[in-house]
Amino acid sequence: MTSLLTALLAVVVAAGAAIVIVETVHWITNRLGRRSQLLCDLAATAHHPFLATATVFAVQVAVRGFGGDFPGRAGVLHALVILVIATVAWLVGALLLVLEDLALAKWRVDVPDNMKARRLKTQVQMLRRVTVAAIVVLTLGVVLMTFPGVRALGASVLASAGIVSVIAALAAQSTLGNVFAGLQLAFSDAVRIDDVVVVEGEWGRIEDITLTYVAVQIWDDRRLILPTSYFTTKPFQNWTRTGSAVLGTAEIDVDWSAPVEPLRAELRKVCEGTELWDGRVCVLQVTDAVGGMIRLRALVSAHDAGALWDLRCLVRERLVAWVFEHRRDSLPRVRADVARLDRQGPGRSTSNGFAAEASDDARVFSGPGDGDERAAAFGGPDDTPAQRGYDEPGDIGAPARPIPATTSGDRP
Repeated sequence: MTSLLTALLAVVVAAGAAIVIVETVHWITNRLGRRSQLLCDLAATAHHPFLATATVFAVQVAVRGFGGDFPGRAGVLHALVILVIATVAWLVGALLLVLEDLALAKWRVDVPDNMKARRLKTQVQMLRRVTVAAIVVLTLGVVLMTFPGVRALGASVLASAGIVSVIAALAAQSTLGNVFAGLQLAFSDAVRIDDVVVVEGEWGRIEDITLTYVAVQIWDDRRLILPTSYFTTKPFQNWTRTGSAVLGTAEIDVDWSAPVEPLRAELRKVCEGTELWDGRVCVLQVTDAVGGMIRLRALVSAHDAGALWDLRCLVRERLVAWVFEHRRDSLPRVRADVARLDRQGPGRSTSNGFAAEASDDARVFSGPGDGDERAAAFGGPDDTPAQRGYDEPGDIGAPARPIPATTSGDRP
């Protein structure tokens, strides 16, 4: 009982002393942090990890040195060792995060020319994730090595490390491929945080790059999640690869009678009257002239992709309004040439409007060649007045007699 009370007293004294020391250092750091951004970040980020590490380490030293022998001493010391390892890893991670934030603070991304800042932000964020993952893996490995059984197992595993590594590489081929692709993206400048890209037919901005996936924020606030290996194996458009300034077009169709020069003046007036235009490019050209219309293409420039979209819409709107208000006769129209057709039938009308006699090539049972022979073969012998259906040659008005059918068929 005396040993246990001594251990508890030693723990309380050690923990209290550690807390007093840490809080004193924290107060001094806060005071000095008013003049130094580094000390201010240290006071804000590393305070709790430092407090936990100092307290646990002081308790472990007190138990080892002044606790004496009490029931469960070995288990308590083992737990304290694990806690010291975990808190030290937490403190190291916090210190590394402070250094990374310090590096990012020197470069701002909310300025027009932020290509270097975005490159550094991408690399630092990737290094941060790699650092955190490495610290976690190493901490777990060190904690497991504190168990004697695991140390013995580790020796046997190391003997067959070659086979295990091959099996693990085959099993995690896709995951490892994405991890290496993420590292390649971070240091190859193919794509960076805040880059404007067109991928899978979607226009958006790179929101986040991790070791396994890339998040693209689409213009309508949707998120497109793609594996990092996508950007190393498939083509995509990067609108801000070398700079944020971009070009864009706005097209309208008008009639051939539309005046081009006044439209050019209107385009210049629109660009100069808005802050969306960056002052570089303002061009109007006729790019097509078919189908009874001409196509006008306005080429304009802006500081970034978002401003370009708004500028293109504004230019298109103003040009359409100008044509409608000032040159309504130049609106697109459909032309048709409808010719007056003679109603006397095909092949019967002439240039002077009178019917023409059909040519010999339009006859089958009359005319030169075998037309007369074909008429005789299909029409039978020459008709008599009675056969023509009349009683007498001069009896024109008499009713016709029916003609009996012949074996050669009805006459045409």
